[in-house]
Amino acid sequence: QVHLVESGGGLVQAGGSLRLSCAASGTIWSINSMAWYRQAPGKQRELVAGITRLGSTNYADSVKGRFTISRDNAKNTVYLQMNSLKPEDTAVYYCNTEVVASSRRVYWGQGTQVTVSS
Repeated sequence: QVHLVESGGGLVQAGGSLRLSCAASGTIWSINSMAWYRQAPGKQRELVAGITRLGSTNYADSVKGRFTISRDNAKNTVYLQMNSLKPEDTAVYYCNTEVVASSRRVYWGQGTQVTVSS
């Protein structure tokens, strides 16, 4: 069993910054891809950013140049540095990891609320 614990969400004014963290614990041999998704009220969950084990990254067009995803493989942790936040970034943010143990399985975090006020 693997548990993902997210932290770092909160309320911030437009133009501000937040840093999200997601730490995985449990039976883990290795972690392949790690990613952040978000879901705003009334909208579908969307990919914000992803990172491979070797550090290759991809971003949604809406966050390019403002958000940075990174990971610490020794700590099984993924981060999302969010700068120049906009009200439209308001959503619940979820981390997503592909864990390799006796099998390969994708896990989701519980979600952390990010609210950006105008």
